[in-house]
Amino acid sequence: MITEALQAGGLVRDIRVPLLDGVYKFYELFGETLAGMALARRGINMADGWATDAVSDAAHDAADRIAPLIQPYAREVIDEHRSAGRPVVLATTTPRAFVEPLAKRLGFDAVVATDIGSANGVFTGAIESGLVWFRGKLNAIRAWADANSVDVGASWAYSDSIYDLPMLMAVQHPVAVNPDPRLRAVATLRRWKVVHLDVPPGVPKVAGLEPFDLLRFGLRPELLRFARFRFEGVENLPSSGGVIVASNHRSYFDPFAVGFAVAKRGRNVRFMAKREVTDAPVVGAVVNALGTIRVDRGSGSDQPLVDAQRALRAGEVVSIFPQGTIPRGEAFDDPVLQGKTGAARLAKSAGVSVIPMGVMGTEHVWPRQAKVPNLVNVLNPPEVVVRVGEPVALGGRSMPADTKRIMAAISELLR
Repeated sequence: MITEALQAGGLVRDIRVPLLDGVYKFYELFGETLAGMALARRGINMADGWATDAVSDAAHDAADRIAPLIQPYAREVIDEHRSAGRPVVLATTTPRAFVEPLAKRLGFDAVVATDIGSANGVFTGAIESGLVWFRGKLNAIRAWADANSVDVGASWAYSDSIYDLPMLMAVQHPVAVNPDPRLRAVATLRRWKVVHLDVPPGVPKVAGLEPFDLLRFGLRPELLRFARFRFEGVENLPSSGGVIVASNHRSYFDPFAVGFAVAKRGRNVRFMAKREVTDAPVVGAVVNALGTIRVDRGSGSDQPLVDAQRALRAGEVVSIFPQGTIPRGEAFDDPVLQGKTGAARLAKSAGVSVIPMGVMGTEHVWPRQAKVPNLVNVLNPPEVVVRVGEPVALGGRSMPADTKRIMAAISELLR
């Protein structure tokens, strides 16, 4: 993006370099290399003769392009540290003139970066005070910390590169973020925290894939011979952006049906589930790896709402069963659905839409009283119907009234 902005500003010619795509792919797979940093240093020298104002304009252009692409949960990390009163600093090898506009857009308090010499409004291409990379990055961080009364040893540090090892080893809270293979190995041996800022906290990734990706590609409804699926109105689900899916609840198989419907739009879904599920042996580990949001009913805690808001701000699909539990007795067949206000409250607080979903037939696949689904009924499998409605028009003033609107929209889909 920076290169494109420099080209748009007339500072760099649009030159097609042979095998450049292969170089980028190698970086994506293996991270920084010594050869790559040698090229980066050479690239800084190329700034000789560039007007500082033109570079500033290009950097602001690049910031406008890059900011929307920042991994969704990165902003949450920045906000959490700032809320705790900690200064948040971007330390990067990228020249300061190129990166400062982006750092300001993302809410960083300061920037530690490579400085390029300038004179009379023009860059000289000379690197001042050393390249902010490897041990040079740690030295630059310590210099900034000393000047701003910050204890590096008590700080947090985040990186994806093995070449930031000196920085990570110097702090109390090292975190490997989307790490390259070498840093992942070191982090595993040292038991450092490993996170991926494009998925919720606690969701692992291997080769760029999270567990839900594997399920979405490997566990397809047409492969399940013990049930037949029919999906209607899936196009009502937005292809991107945060949204709440509110569904009726008839069976333990409902999450599968909802997940299949959302997957048809090429998206993953984060379910809100009670503590008994997220804390269960074996099953709990699986659902937590899928990014399930834990709900501790009766505790009065707002943490589930906070976690769901975070997911929605990150552009996730959050699934809620407003009924809370599978209805019992006569309530199971009652055409008038009763729901809790959680979906309406969450929609208002997060400023997102609620998509109603009607699920039918799942009780024949996995009855409430059964411990496991009926997997052997392959000769006459029951039909599971999933209908997706249009967004519910919510008033936003009365949570009970909005909840009635949501439940009415779901009921309409069940007819």
